Amino acid sequence: MLTSYDYSMAQIVDKSGIDAILVGDSASNVMAGWQTTLPITLDQMIYHGASVVRAVKRALVVIDLPFGSYQGNSKEALNSAIRTMKETGADAIKIEGGEEILDSVNRILSAGIPIMGHLGLTPQSIHKFGTYTVRAKEEAEAQKLIRDAHLLEEAGCFSIVLEKIPAALAARVASEVKIPIIGIGAGHDVDGQVLVLHDMLGITNEFTPRFLRHYAHLSEDISMAVENYVRDVKNVSFPNDKEQY
Repeated sequence: MLTSYDYSMAQIVDKSGIDAILVGDSASNVMAGWQTTLPITLDQMIYHGASVVRAVKRALVVIDLPFGSYQGNSKEALNSAIRTMKETGADAIKIEGGEEILDSVNRILSAGIPIMGHLGLTPQSIHKFGTYTVRAKEEAEAQKLIRDAHLLEEAGCFSIVLEKIPAALAARVASEVKIPIIGIGAGHDVDGQVLVLHDMLGITNEFTPRFLRHYAHLSEDISMAVENYVRDVKNVSFPNDKEQY
């Protein structure tokens, strides 16, 4: 699984053979320039989600419900999920948390909307954690994460993302639950992996966690292309005779 937020990139990712595309609230960071995922709105997530769905022919499309659209109010959670599904045409939604959002999970699932869970480092709770460091290193938090994974599975979630937790803990969760576990900074003993597209392509260079592998360095290629374009325009070598009517 990889993230996508717009039509053109989603089309490329889908054609490249990815199994699932996450329209992540990480759009708040990589598309809008915010420091956290908190500012992005439901309307904005629906805009990004609909753009991606229009491009995709084969991959599963999952859309994050953003901060404030489902926590603490299961009726609002259901309304947010229904709007997202109706206005984007996506296949599923993703929400962060375990026992504390179980009412919202149950209400959304009761409407027939598939849910991907998200445990471990949950970026929407950054002000609660205060840091983006590895989660569930202590026994109490690890046990809660395991319990939450079972609760999400029992409720009917079809998959769970585990973010930035010890690999051994992720392996244990993957062995104990039957639904697919997707890791990001959670080791290789899970069922799949997800990365933010702009990170793995080297478009964003400020974010360099241990779990990130760069598969390209597009910021350098894009910068060089723009510099060459500027040079050619100023030198009046673009457009040439074959590039005009």
